[in-house]
Amino acid sequence: MMKLLDQEKLLDPLRRFGERKPIYGSCAGAIVLAREVTHPAQPSLGMLDIAVERNAYGRQLNSRISQITPAASAAIQPMEAVFIRAPIIRSVGKDVHVLAEFNGDPVWVEQGRHMVTTFHPELTPDIRVHRRFLDRL
Repeated sequence: MMKLLDQEKLLDPLRRFGERKPIYGSCAGAIVLAREVTHPAQPSLGMLDIAVERNAYGRQLNSRISQITPAASAAIQPMEAVFIRAPIIRSVGKDVHVLAEFNGDPVWVEQGRHMVTTFHPELTPDIRVHRRFLDRL
């Protein structure tokens, strides 16, 4: 995705957009918006102070539907999450708010105006992730 954004000369316009407007990224979007990416290392936009590991849960066969747990500080009920070759958020900066976790790892975070999930909320009927993002606009 980063190669395509660079090839089409969209990196700077996307960064400028993110300075003014909220951006939400799911799964690969979390990789694009992260500060640091590993497995393998790659460039990213650095819009959220998170470090992610690509495809950290395993290959396509390891994709799953699981229940995620809200973080202690989040007023969110447990929800179903679809993980497809998902990244894992390995670390978060001090200004990153963790909204939900899976197996102790953050899977839904926000920082400032931006938000990411490492799962695909669009593949379930639950609209809470999208509602929270829309409430930012």
